[in-house]
Amino acid sequence: MKKILMVLTSVSEIADTGEATGYNVAEAAHPWKVFKDSGHFVDFASIQGGQPPQDEVDAQDPIQVAFTEDETTRAGLFNTARVDVIDAEQYDAVYLVGGHGTMWDFPDSEGLSDLVANIYNAGGVVGAVCHGPAGLLNVTLENGIRLVSGRKVAAFTNDEEVAAQKDQVIPFFLADQLQERGATHVAADVFEEMVVVDERLVTGQNPASAAGVAKEMEKLLAEVIHQEKAEEQHESEVIRAQKDAEKAAKKAAAEEAQH
Repeated sequence: MKKILMVLTSVSEIADTGEATGYNVAEAAHPWKVFKDSGHFVDFASIQGGQPPQDEVDAQDPIQVAFTEDETTRAGLFNTARVDVIDAEQYDAVYLVGGHGTMWDFPDSEGLSDLVANIYNAGGVVGAVCHGPAGLLNVTLENGIRLVSGRKVAAFTNDEEVAAQKDQVIPFFLADQLQERGATHVAADVFEEMVVVDERLVTGQNPASAAGVAKEMEKLLAEVIHQEKAEEQHESEVIRAQKDAEKAAKKAAAEEAQH
């Protein structure tokens, strides 16, 4: 079992429009199911802590309904920890849930940037979908290079912002900002699935890509688990060989003493 942290926005309104927003429930629910079905432990955190705002739940989506009705999940979302008090060493992966609110509080959160960097620096997996990659913009790794620099990434596209009629209210176009920081933005058609894997960084374009991001993260975690098991097996074989050698040496010594 691996521990995965899902990070949510704390912004409840799109700029000063009065339009409610929050984390995208589909982008949280579908990855949650992938991680849960794989036997992993999922925790939640948000920028400000407490109960994060959420977008509307699609009552026709059984996975969203299950997510919002799951007792453990409800308890975890009721009072999330702030990202700046999270111990990165406790987690094997971090997943940044999208929602338009992330455009306002993800980029400038030093706590989030440090958390993502620390998990990646330690060999962990980083995932983000839709507007979630806004939390990757200012992440700098221990080698001094930006996490997204020189990498292929997916995120909500400029055309999708226009289609969603948010292009006039968002503080910036996410795809453009990612490219300004050295990333190569890979895009599918508007609202079509697109998942991009670049080493241990997995990004998705939109809500339709959320489950795919989680599945690719799961593949990377499975590789880590396989490697850990192989290392454990090797260590146990070394210990067993040492014990066998000690027994053989004692036996030889005892037989020599008898002669």
